[in-house]
Amino acid sequence: MEGSRPVKPGSSACLWLGLVSVAVAFLCTEARTTPIPPISPSNGTCTGNSKCHEGIILPIWYPEDPSMGDKIARVIVYFVAMIYMFLGVSIIADRFMAAIEVITSQEREVVIKRPNGETTTTTIRVWNETVSNLTLMALGSSTPEIMLSVIEVCGHNFQSGELGPATIVGSAAFNMFVIIGLCVSVIPQGEVRKIKHLRVFFVTAGWSIFAYIWLYMILAVFSPNVVQVWEGLLTLAFFPICVLLAWVADRRLLFFRFMHKKYRTDKHRAVIIETEAERSKGIEMDGKLVNSHFMDGGAASNLIGLIEGKEVDESRRDMIRILKDLKQKHPEKEMDQLVEMANYYALSHQQKSRAFYRIQATRMMTGAGNILKKHVAEQTKKCTSVQEVHVEEPEEYVSRIAFDPAVYQCLENCGAAILTITRKGGDINKTIYVDYKTEDGSANAGADYEFTEGTMVFKPGEMFKEISIGIIDDDIFEEDEHFFVRIGNLRVLETEDELLSPNSLPYPKAMLGFPTVATVTILDDDHSGIFTFESSSVHISESIGIMELKVLRTSGARGTIIVPYRTMEGLAKGGGEDFEDTYGELEFKNDETCKLVHVKIIDDEEYEKNKNFFLELAEPRMVDMSLQKDVPDRKLTSDEEEAKRIAEMGKPVLGEHSKLEVIIEESYEFKSTVDKLIKKTNLALVVGTNSWRDQFMEAITVSAGDEDEEDTGEERLPSCFDYVMHFLTVFWKVLFACVPPTDYMNGWACFFVSIIIIGLLTAVIGDLASHFGCTIGLKDSVTAVVFVALGTSVPDTFASKVSAVQDSYADAAIGNVTGSNAVNVFLGIGIAWSVAAIYWHMKGKPFEVQAGSLAFSVTLFTIFAFLAISVLLYRRRAHIGGELGGPRGHRLATTAFFFSLWLLYIFFSSLEAYCHIEGF
Repeated sequence: MEGSRPVKPGSSACLWLGLVSVAVAFLCTEARTTPIPPISPSNGTCTGNSKCHEGIILPIWYPEDPSMGDKIARVIVYFVAMIYMFLGVSIIADRFMAAIEVITSQEREVVIKRPNGETTTTTIRVWNETVSNLTLMALGSSTPEIMLSVIEVCGHNFQSGELGPATIVGSAAFNMFVIIGLCVSVIPQGEVRKIKHLRVFFVTAGWSIFAYIWLYMILAVFSPNVVQVWEGLLTLAFFPICVLLAWVADRRLLFFRFMHKKYRTDKHRAVIIETEAERSKGIEMDGKLVNSHFMDGGAASNLIGLIEGKEVDESRRDMIRILKDLKQKHPEKEMDQLVEMANYYALSHQQKSRAFYRIQATRMMTGAGNILKKHVAEQTKKCTSVQEVHVEEPEEYVSRIAFDPAVYQCLENCGAAILTITRKGGDINKTIYVDYKTEDGSANAGADYEFTEGTMVFKPGEMFKEISIGIIDDDIFEEDEHFFVRIGNLRVLETEDELLSPNSLPYPKAMLGFPTVATVTILDDDHSGIFTFESSSVHISESIGIMELKVLRTSGARGTIIVPYRTMEGLAKGGGEDFEDTYGELEFKNDETCKLVHVKIIDDEEYEKNKNFFLELAEPRMVDMSLQKDVPDRKLTSDEEEAKRIAEMGKPVLGEHSKLEVIIEESYEFKSTVDKLIKKTNLALVVGTNSWRDQFMEAITVSAGDEDEEDTGEERLPSCFDYVMHFLTVFWKVLFACVPPTDYMNGWACFFVSIIIIGLLTAVIGDLASHFGCTIGLKDSVTAVVFVALGTSVPDTFASKVSAVQDSYADAAIGNVTGSNAVNVFLGIGIAWSVAAIYWHMKGKPFEVQAGSLAFSVTLFTIFAFLAISVLLYRRRAHIGGELGGPRGHRLATTAFFFSLWLLYIFFSSLEAYCHIEGF
């Protein structure tokens, strides 16, 4: 039916996961009430009951033993409240991730030296991409889990709890199995996505698995059921070590430098990134095949010249290509419209950070709309409003008297030079007097021109006047000469009534303008002329189209002269590559002093260009050859000898600049357009906010949340789902609009305020989850694995789905999952257990943590994670092509396998929690 909207694959998958989670939870509740034969449990957490305890913030709901009807009502209230709090955490995490995007988007300019010695300036990010992904980006997506673990320990008198650690492990399982499994299936048919930073992925994947092995060793090997101070601090120290090793792998330092690798510049603002070479078979690892030999022993030398102009400028070349394509598709559109279209296209197709995908997913889920389309629409409105503003020129009250033009040329035989003086502005009904006078330059009064002076009168209504100066002709060969004419002593004729009027204006009614001096050049007409260009070189823009170059005839203008010319290649190539080959002859008529040569320049819209070619004049010749004709048959008379001598002296010659170097440079307008466009494609401008007003306006506005990316960038009307989600979350949106905008303190103010709010909401979620579990009869470990982990990971699920579809590579969908899992343990467990272990050590007591269900869940997850990563590596073989997507059969099989791993993890963890199977 028209107007209906199909259910999104990601939404339906999350709904099914929610139903499965509820079903598993009730199966576990049923299992808890099913009699089992007594076993000797090594799991210390098997004992005990599900009695509700006082929360960190929420009190117990009395009476503690309600009727069945009241219990069902409480379960519904707790469940709905927990979902609503998850929405709140998602929205404040949106602000948190926006601050992280702004922080990690800080840029600086660097000067790069090219191999030819030239230097160029480019913009790079202050934050390394890998470091930002493993620190702030991972922290942003994992903050609820980390804060829950820390707050649970600190809020319960530094006693260990089950909710925080179980949520971290459960969230890791959901990320590894469900999110990656979903991303494998959502890739469009016939497409694949592979990991580009493969070495970084190996580092983070290895650390993510090691983190959980280390967790098991703490709980069950080194000091069973006790966490010592050194164990907690070492867990925390693994985080910077992990970041350092990932950075080393990304920068090809230490032993990584011996691995074959190529680099190129990322489209996202000149970040140097890796590209993988295609291989026909085998498992690809950093451009190499496993079990193959090094391609060359000097692979480390690839680092030399890593940052070169070509690579650094690839983002600009991509932007230029986008503009060219849009020009061809939409030739009728203006440049401003093309720039906005290119802006949206570049924003849609450039590599994006994990923070952006998380923000996009949250806003589309809560009815805040597609941030890319909203941003482009707002920019278009701003440009339109700026264009509609017309600045009115102030009315000119003063008349200005000046020469127009200021430079004049005339032949020696012209008789007189005519100069023009103009009046502009003011009251044209006034009578104005101005004096003029000639002054010598290289030409002398009396010998070359007639000395002239006088007073020019502008009567009412007259706007221009002319001065005539006599030119003296002679038969002597001489250089071109010049003299000057100066105006001054300006007066305005005022009547007696105007002088006595009280309304007489205080400022002058007329004044001298610019220029007040005119230059007159007298061209000698006794010589055939010296032919030359104006200078030895000229710089032009490649967008000039048809270039006009002047050939001047100086020191004479007698006779008709032919001057051949032709273009010569330099770095710029002819034949239509950089310019059109041009050749021909210029014919200077008698007394003609200037001709134009036209050369077509090819505009290939390069960002930076510096190529040259030459335009050369050949020897000029006279058309009237009788003046040069030699008569060898008879002896010349004295008169003929004199005529021949004069003819030789007046023969046309080439001047100083007979060969002109033409330097083709990039179009300054096009370059500024590309620079402006690149600045506008910074995602920090899209997700960031400038003021509290913008935040509150955004909070109360409903926008369409469709995921369909169109090149037009036009916004669609909100759907019913968008309105429902907006009104459900408008309280959180308005409340969190009070958070400082991301422009304040470069995003750090928003960062710290958001993390405090996330901590408070997480504490409430922990209490709600605990009370929900004890009311329904679930243990905290099961509640955390099934419900809390699912609630905290839903925004990441949507974000990974969008990134898997839109990105050209799988790093954002897979690599960041493994990094986040490692960060969860090193920070979430490391901080909480370090603080608690130090607290109890100061009291002289050990910090006890029952291994029980946690150790079993960690072991189970580690085994399944090995299987999952092995499957991903196998999918890099040539017949599949990459970790995500691929042939339909492999795609469905991989997704089913990953989902089954998660279900088995939930199933076995729940059975062990209720002692149906023996754990640790």
